[in-house]
Amino acid sequence: MTPLGVIMAGGRNLRYGGPKALAQVGGRPILERVRAALAQATDEMVIVANEPEVYRGAGLPIRPDVRPGLGVLGGILTALCWARERGRPGALVVACDMPFVPAGLLRELARRAQLPDDDAAAGPPALPDIMAPESGGRRGVEPLCSYYGVTCIEAVERALDLEDRRVVAFWEDVRVERIPLELVRTFGDPEILFMNVNTPDERERAERIATREAGT
Repeated sequence: MTPLGVIMAGGRNLRYGGPKALAQVGGRPILERVRAALAQATDEMVIVANEPEVYRGAGLPIRPDVRPGLGVLGGILTALCWARERGRPGALVVACDMPFVPAGLLRELARRAQLPDDDAAAGPPALPDIMAPESGGRRGVEPLCSYYGVTCIEAVERALDLEDRRVVAFWEDVRVERIPLELVRTFGDPEILFMNVNTPDERERAERIATREAGT
């Protein structure tokens, strides 16, 4: 069974000045670009958004955070609870503002998340709780382009109970595996693949990239 595909639309998008997921890049809303890529990695997609009415036109199920006001980590908890409810092994989580996220990488995340580690130190082979791609970003990985197993739920809840809202607050308490940067680069330039559109200037940059790619 494939993971639940979850588009993280978040909250008020204050830096952009409006719903950035609906801004167009290459003639399509960013949300539609993300959806098209995610659709090639999973057979069920949903949106986690705290302003559901903004995304009604997307034609996907939408829910606000189960624990409001807790930022991205609250959104991940919502995604995981939804995945568990749907009987899915986990959630393939992608930010709504990544216009160039590649379908091939998302498929690889989903595939590797279901491969047991036969080299586990003890006990039966174990599946990863998190499968994350490495990048050149400040964290070294991309938490909002990652797979999270429903096995993470308790660890996420503990972090939130301790008022630690960092997106990686619970990672030390679960089994994390990474897609090496050299493999990520086979899908394209990580700086472009994981680009977020948070401001109008960044949307203009994304548009230039899309125009250049369309002409090649």
